[in-house]
Parts: sequence; structure tokens; C-alpha cells
Amino acid sequence: MFQPQPNETTRLNTEQNRRSFFQQMAGMSAGLAVAAAASPDTGAAGAEASTSAPPLPTVALGPHKVTRLIIGGNPIYGHSHFNRLYGQHLIDYHTPERVVELLRACEAAGINTWQNSYAERTLDDIELIRRAGVHFQWLCLGKPDWDAHPDRIEHAASHRPIGIAPHGALAEKLHRQDKIPVLLDLLKRIRSTGVLVGLSAHNPALIELAEEQRWDVDYYMCCQYYLTRPREEFQKILGALPMGELYLPSDRDRMLDVVRAVRKPCLVYKVLAAGRANLSSAGIREAFQFTLQRIKPSDAMIVGMFQEFGDQVAMNAGLVRQLCAKR
Repeated sequence: MFQPQPNETTRLNTEQNRRSFFQQMAGMSAGLAVAAAASPDTGAAGAEASTSAPPLPTVALGPHKVTRLIIGGNPIYGHSHFNRLYGQHLIDYHTPERVVELLRACEAAGINTWQNSYAERTLDDIELIRRAGVHFQWLCLGKPDWDAHPDRIEHAASHRPIGIAPHGALAEKLHRQDKIPVLLDLLKRIRSTGVLVGLSAHNPALIELAEEQRWDVDYYMCCQYYLTRPREEFQKILGALPMGELYLPSDRDRMLDVVRAVRKPCLVYKVLAAGRANLSSAGIREAFQFTLQRIKPSDAMIVGMFQEFGDQVAMNAGLVRQLCAKR
């Protein structure tokens, strides 16, 4: 019988620890643990089970019909909201070929819309997925520097999104600096391209301002947590500040109240607090159900999905289909 040498034993133990680590990391990935909570035909059986899934319910975004569950782009492009190492792991995993398969899984599961940020890699992937014959609608989120590079709006529009929104961090920076005319000019420039105009925000006060002043926008992208709140404001609330991003439960209630009150459709994101929510099967169901009950029937959720540790796409789609059917 083969007996590993000491260095071989060390290697095997290291490999076991590595596998254990990534299994634990699975719990941090948005939407992973829905399995038992989803309907029976959308368990972790992979793409074959997903092909039989009925279409998800949709909402109107201008002339388009988008599913009430939209796949987000953060996990694909390394925006983990945890740390640089986990972000790099996400980037390394999501080769162009895997991104094609991810969007193919979304199509099979009944999810018809993808939201992600403007970047060279993003644009390359979009064209690659289209050439692969996968059908999806693209919602583009701008970068925080678009006030200095407004011409990128036309470049983004040339890749045929159904809508473009300036980045929430940029919108809020302009709001704080009393430069609302600059933001309105960006929105007008988006309108001139012929695509839908979105407004993204972490601060519910900006959504309220846009609604009150009847800005020319078609939809709002609403973060459940005010992540861009200035640090001094966080300090007034909390005193000494912990390290890293701060997710206050009270922010979720405040934003969802605004989402419910505004007339325009809202796309709500950070539903699972970038993986900080309870990611057990019951916890994900509770987070999805809570959001779907608080938003309007004309609103949708954006959720990042990561397929390395399980079929999050089929599981999340099955859960949303099930929850919407009960309403």
C-alpha cells in the first residue's frame, strides 16, 4: 500500500485545508444556499434541470420586459466587497468561457437581464456572449469618473444596452458638491443615445430629489445600504468606526420605504448585503421574501451569482419564481 512521505502528507493536508477553505467561502457567495428552499425542479442538478424552468415573472422597463431577478456583475469582475484576495479569486475563476456559461445558465433558468459596470472586459464579454447565441438584455452602470469622461456614454451605448445609469458614487458626489447640473447633463446625454435612462443611488435622499423634481429618468437603481455615506456621518451614528464597509440594517428600511413610494420602477441591489446576510437556505429565502414584499410589483432585484460552489442561478431563480407565485 502506498504510504505518503512526510512532505507528501504535508501536501495532502494543505490540499485538504485549501478545499475546506473554499467550501467555507461558498457560504459567503450571494445566493448559494437556496437549494432546499427552491422548488423541486430547480435544485442543484445543474444546467439540465434548469432547461425545463419556466420563465420568471417580468416587469416593464420602458418597452422592455425584464425579469424580477436580474443577475449582477460584481462577483464576475472581482468586486467582492470583502477584500482584494477574494476579489482576485473571483476574477481568476470567471474566465470568458465561464461567463458565457453563466449567462447561458441564466437564459435556461428564465433570467433575461444582466446588469454590470462599463469596462473593457465587460464589453468584450458582452459581445462574446452574443456571438455564442445567448439571449439577454444588458443594463449598463457607468464608472465614477464619467463626469470627466462623458464621451464614454456614447461608447457604452454603441454596445446596445437597454439602459444606462451613472454610477451611484458619482451621482452622490455631485449631489454633495452641489453639482446637480453636471449630473443632469449626464442624464440628458444618455437620453440622446436612445436608450433608457437610469439613476443609481445608495442615498435614498437622491432618489427622493429626482422624484420630487421629476428628473427625466426611466428607472432607479436603489442600493439597500448607504455605503457611500461620508465617514464623518458614520462616526456620528456609531462613534468609533470598525474597519471595512458598513452595512446598517436601518438603511435597508429607509431605502425600501422610498422604493415603495416612488412612481418609477426600481431595481434594488445589495439584497444580501454583499454576502453579509445570513446565507443559509432559510436566510436567503427570508432576505428575498422581505425585499419582494417591501418593493412594488413593478420593481425587480439585482443579485450577483457565482457558480463555482453550486448552481446559484437555478436555485435563486427557483426561489424567486416560488415567492412571486405566492403573492
